[in-house]
Order: sequence, then structure tokens, then C-alpha cells
Amino acid sequence: MKKLLCTLLAALTAATAIASWGNAALTADAAEPVCGGKAVYLCDEGSGTEVYSRDAERQLPIASMCKIMTLVLSFEAVESGELGYDEPITVSENASGMGGSQVFLDTGLTYSARDLIKTVAVCSANDSCVALAERIAGSESGFVARMNSRAKELGAENTLFANCTGLPKDPQYSCAKDVALMLKELLRHEEYFALCRIRYEEFSHPDGRTTSITNTNKLLRKYAGCDGGKTGFTSEAGFCLAATAKRGETRLISVVIGADSSDARFNGVAALLDYGFEHYETRVVLEAGRELDMRAQVRGAKKKEVSVVAESPLSLFAKRGEETEYTLSYDLNEGLRAPIAKGDTVGSVTLYAEGVEIARTELLAGEDAPRLRWWDALRETARNWQ
Repeated sequence: MKKLLCTLLAALTAATAIASWGNAALTADAAEPVCGGKAVYLCDEGSGTEVYSRDAERQLPIASMCKIMTLVLSFEAVESGELGYDEPITVSENASGMGGSQVFLDTGLTYSARDLIKTVAVCSANDSCVALAERIAGSESGFVARMNSRAKELGAENTLFANCTGLPKDPQYSCAKDVALMLKELLRHEEYFALCRIRYEEFSHPDGRTTSITNTNKLLRKYAGCDGGKTGFTSEAGFCLAATAKRGETRLISVVIGADSSDARFNGVAALLDYGFEHYETRVVLEAGRELDMRAQVRGAKKKEVSVVAESPLSLFAKRGEETEYTLSYDLNEGLRAPIAKGDTVGSVTLYAEGVEIARTELLAGEDAPRLRWWDALRETARNWQ
């Protein structure tokens, strides 16, 4: 009876998916997601574990999905202090002359860096991309050199950028796996989520004009848990999409390159995400901020030891219903000396699954350990003598 109910539930779930996403959705009997495109890739965002792929390392044009790296470098420039969100950027003739998707910047007008980044994240504005590139690196070519260098640092070995917009220019290519790597890096920046969730806005220009900007990622309003991503299209690249969605503790990244229609890319990415959420889960094995059953020794402190907490949670990404053997290896720093403040690093903990390192986080002091002053030591000595 239980087996029959599970079968009926699976069939109902598949029927709902088919109604929502057409031919690209999973069927009740499908062993893997059905989606079109020249290349596809699905992975866990946290661990980077590959869930499903097809031709994922095939070098292909990716159109505007290359703006993922443009955004990565823009946010990193802000975080390093190289660029300020409120900093005014004057638009060059070169930037305002970009074709394709744009927000119609005028030569000589000045916009804040935040507004330019927003239009890249929301409506894939080519003119804003070039304006940012020229400000950050002095020229688009200089910025492209940074893009290629950063791609190699991320392990994107099948990626070569020729511009910061994704407009056709040879040689320029990437692959589905590399796009997922770049999107994973972009998702580290919280400000990105605030901007990419904007669905529609009247963008104001300094001269009083307004331009309607609409988010090109339809999954933001159609797929439960989707909160980021980047579309792309050129006749050479076809229809492309990289998107992320989170349900519970699990965040997935899905990429489709070279679909034959706009609907096909959205359907394909949704089918991949459905597959991942249905068959995999994230299990938290160590909670962040929760006091652990151990103490860190501190020399020269009023307190001889302090409580310990994990800075970030440690999780296992695994198939549903499958048991995975794991161990947590704790390493407390030796020779800790007062003063220790709550939140100071006192060690680290590493998660291993079946002998392979999965993740690591810092161990932090859960309380203060002030320095033992000479009169405190004298008082303690007197107490002990008595």
C-alpha cells in the first residue's frame, strides 16, 4: 500500500511539472532530466558536486552569460575599495555606442556605479558593462584581460573572453561547467541578490529621461526558490540560461547553452533543477554558532578556557535515502594567549565524507577571555594559599 501511494505521488508530481514546463519536464519514469540545448550542467552550489551534465566542457559561445564574470569583477572591485557604489562614472562615446541589449546611456552623462551594475544584473545592458569596464581597468581590453585571469583562478579552463558583453567576437567561448563556476562565485556577493531580484523598474537618467528595464530571467517569478541567474542570446550562441534556486538547505546551479528557443532554455533549466531537488538533499552535520562539546585553552587569561562555536555550517550534499559516512576533524590552536575576544579564531574543523575533504570552517571563541592582570593573579594566589 505504501509503495502504491509513493508511486501515485510521484506521478502527480511529474504531471504538475509537465503542466508547468511542457516537454522539458521530468516524467514519472524518467531516470534523468529531459532538456534540450547543446550543453547542460547541474551542480550543488555549496560543495560544487556535479549532479548531471551533458557535453558540459564543450567550448561554445555563451552570449550575455559572460556578463556573470563582468559582475563578479565589478562586485570584487567594490569589496576591495577600488570602486565605490556611489562613485560617479562618466559614460564614454565607446560605451554609449554599444549595440544589442542596452539601457541607452548618453555620452558624457554621469551615473553611479550601483546604477550601472544594476542595469547589467537586471536587463543585461551592454553599454553599462563597457562603462564599468573602462572605469575599473581603464579600457575594455584591460578589463577583458582581468576576466580571463579571474576565470583561470576559478578553474574555468575552457573559457576565453574577447569582450565584457558577450556580443559576437572571435575567439570567445566558455562551457556549461565553467559558467556554473562563475555563477557560484557571483553568488558570494549578497548585493547581487538584491539587484537581480528586481523584475521591473523605470531607470532614471541624469537628463530626466527614463528607460523601462525588465528582468530577462523569467524563472524568478515562475520557479519556486529561484533567486538569481543570467540569460543570453545571439544567433551564434542560441538561447542560454544559467540560474540558481534554493529550497530548504539545498542551493543548486543549472546551466543550459544553445537551446533552440527562449522557452526551451527556461524549461530545460527548470527540469534540471526539478531533478536535483527531487533526488538530492543537503544535510547539515554541524550548525553555525552552536556551542560545541569542547573548550579552547587560553594562557594568561582570567578564564583558563573558552567555549567554541563553528563560524559557518558544514553540510553534506547527497542522494536522498542514501547514507554517507562522514567524520569531523577538529583542530584547536595551541598556545592561545589572552586577551581573546568573542568571535576570534581559535581553530578549524574539517568535514570528510568517505575519506575525502568536503568542507572546512573556522572555530571561533564563544566568549571573551580577558587578560589576567597582576592584581588578579595576586588575588588568586592569596585565595589558593588560604
